[in-house]
Amino acid sequence: MKPDNTGSYLRPAYRWYVLALLTLVYTFNFIDRQLVVILQEQIRADLSLMDWQLGLLSGFVFAIFYSVLGLPIAHLSENVGRKRVVATALAFWSLMTALSGAAQNYIHLLLLRIGVGIGEAGGSPPSHSMISDIFPRHRRAFALSIFSMGVYFGYLFAYGLGGWIAEGLGWRMTFVVLGLPGVVLALIVALTIKEPPRGMAEFRENGGSDEQRAQVASARPTFRETVRVLWSRRSFRHIAMAASLQSLAGYGVGNFVPSFMMRAYEMPISEVGWKLALITGFGGAFGVALSGWASDRLARRGEYWYVLFPALAMIVTLPLTVLAFSALAPGNMFVFYIPYMILGATWLGPCLAVTHSLVGLRQRAVASAALFFIVNLVGLGLGPLIVGSLSDLLRPDFGDANGLRYSIISTALVAKVWAVVHFLQASRKISGDIQN
Repeated sequence: MKPDNTGSYLRPAYRWYVLALLTLVYTFNFIDRQLVVILQEQIRADLSLMDWQLGLLSGFVFAIFYSVLGLPIAHLSENVGRKRVVATALAFWSLMTALSGAAQNYIHLLLLRIGVGIGEAGGSPPSHSMISDIFPRHRRAFALSIFSMGVYFGYLFAYGLGGWIAEGLGWRMTFVVLGLPGVVLALIVALTIKEPPRGMAEFRENGGSDEQRAQVASARPTFRETVRVLWSRRSFRHIAMAASLQSLAGYGVGNFVPSFMMRAYEMPISEVGWKLALITGFGGAFGVALSGWASDRLARRGEYWYVLFPALAMIVTLPLTVLAFSALAPGNMFVFYIPYMILGATWLGPCLAVTHSLVGLRQRAVASAALFFIVNLVGLGLGPLIVGSLSDLLRPDFGDANGLRYSIISTALVAKVWAVVHFLQASRKISGDIQN
């Protein structure tokens, strides 16, 4: 019989410790995921690559394994223990990142990126499930938004520290230096996090007998049952499409912003790194935290605010896209790119929170994995590949910098408009789909 760790989580300090540690894990997730982006100009020169190959490397190949394997690994975590899966996954993807420094050609690097994707597939969904167990529904979007700040802290370290190390030591040693610390963090996770009881937050809010707790603990929904329940919610279909399209714009643009700044403004890699680290890291973290806090409060008027708030934010980013990437001077670009980043980060926490409210207590890890399956397959898989391929097509007529400029603007505008349509559709369906 598994130990009941409820007592540990009744202490607020321990709940926040677990959230902070899982956020740090997610930070390492994005350090290792985005490190290739700040290094890709050095990799391109060293291995003589095209932009479509960079898009494949930083996007599609990683995303296909990350997305597909995320579903069975999430289902496994619901049965063998979520903490155990997170610690093992972190150690594996960190080693794959470090080994990327030994890649001798494009194929080697591609295979090691597949390894990173396989490892990272076990990181987020089990973490989401644990967080939803220890924080009540009315604080869940904020808690998941705090966790999601790890995305932007990861950008901060990948761009800032990665760019600085790469300028002095090159791209190979950068992979090694930033990959290995994750193995140490995996040990800390394994030794200090206790598996939270299933549905603990709901039982504390709504009450429940020991017998009911035991039933929740022993319930084992099948993978097919979870997917069927989730897909029956019409709001989830629209949320998944909206998040995927915003993610397509986010990854498609974000993965080529360092290259764009180096080509358009002739900035050295270290300068690009620290500037993007500040803008993306702090701006994105602020945006995702703000959205969790604001949507939790607005949702008291109606659950539809969990998706209406991101929709309004995406609408504002449309003119900012054109203004930022048509700017001829870097200072002007940054003026518009900062609010673009802040508002573009507002979808993640609210969408995760509302997705968890659409399913049962032992279905949350799979629900997160299902959302991330679609989001990453479309967004991370296609975004960089589309922008890179379109840039290669436009280069003969517009040049290296402007070809990438027009590719970024056109891809972002189409994806964001389409995302807004789905967010608005989801806002009309959400109240009837939420499980009470």
